[in-house]
Amino acid sequence: MSFGNLQKMALQMQQNMQRVEEELAAAVLEGTAGGGVVRAAVTGKQQLLRVEIDPSAVDPADVEMLQDLVVAAVNDALRAARELSESKMAAVTGGLRLPGM
Repeated sequence: MSFGNLQKMALQMQQNMQRVEEELAAAVLEGTAGGGVVRAAVTGKQQLLRVEIDPSAVDPADVEMLQDLVVAAVNDALRAARELSESKMAAVTGGLRLPGM
């Protein structure tokens, strides 16, 4: 493989990675807990966008349960974002694990 071809492949991978980064930033993934009474939405870049809580989940006598549901919903959404990121990056890198990816 010539140096020119290697440069071309590196540039193409860089462009593909930039496209994937943009797709991840635009992607919105949701996680739920408590049968859907708590919902969290995150971007593919793992930034929390919003948390929605059904009023039926609000029990002043059991705030700890609501807190646990919020944590579970956010973690569920972040897991989905990580899986999306890993699958999109694997498509660009051919399954190679590159540092920082």
